[in-house]
Amino acid sequence: MFAVAALLLGLLGSVHCIGMCGPIALAIPLQRDRTKSLLAGISIYNFGRALTYAVLGALSGLAGSAVQWATGQQTLSIAAGTLILLTLFTGALGKKMKITSPFPKLFSKIRNALGKLFKRHRPDALLLIGMLNGLLPCGLVYAALAGAGATGNFWSGALFMFVFGMGTVPVLFSLSFAGSRISFSMREKMRKAVPVFVGAMALLLVLRGLGLGIPYVSPSYSNGKIMCSHCQRK
Repeated sequence: MFAVAALLLGLLGSVHCIGMCGPIALAIPLQRDRTKSLLAGISIYNFGRALTYAVLGALSGLAGSAVQWATGQQTLSIAAGTLILLTLFTGALGKKMKITSPFPKLFSKIRNALGKLFKRHRPDALLLIGMLNGLLPCGLVYAALAGAGATGNFWSGALFMFVFGMGTVPVLFSLSFAGSRISFSMREKMRKAVPVFVGAMALLLVLRGLGLGIPYVSPSYSNGKIMCSHCQRK
């Protein structure tokens, strides 16, 4: 369930990335006159983003495991879903999905580093640009990290965020390849749908924690552990 939720969140919510990461995707130093080099460069950049997301997801999953140990898996899932919903309703992931950086000096240094890397036309620079891009403040990423934390596991959190990152690739890949030819009106229409998908993931997390006995969506729990239908028949 978590992997599917991560993929859908990344895929359907990635239109938001056009506004946030789009300028970077358009500015990365690519050899646009050579198709193979262009495709390789875009792939390296996006892999760097997904790699950073995986590291952040692992840390989030590790933090979630501590919370799960103290409160239980159900409470963790409900808390993560509720947090995302509250964020939506309070406007942090609202109309324009803008969010203020909690560490302005750190992110200022990251942006300065990105500026220097844009001048280098090498694969390692593209990888670093992608990795640093993954550290920039983004409401959609923060929502995904809440989902990664709800996995309550180091490796599951890493996988959740890596899959999320892969889900954002098609839109950003197309943007980097097509340049700025994606119309503004299309971006706006798709952007407005992003909070809906984020809210849907939050509701799934809450349902999962409630343990209503719905296969895959809200499985039953026994002593804080998920019980599969096969186990319940036994």
